[in-house]
Amino acid sequence: MAVVYATLIIKGKKKFSDVPLLLKEKVKEVLIDLDLEELIQE
Repeated sequence: MAVVYATLIIKGKKKFSDVPLLLKEKVKEVLIDLDLEELIQE
């Protein structure tokens, strides 16, 4: 599910702040692994 949210953030459909609290850390890891840290904003 974290990859799904990360993909939606990359495509601009969701923001990091829209991610459920339980998934935030995993989504953050995925975005960092993809060198997209700039998309991690509260």
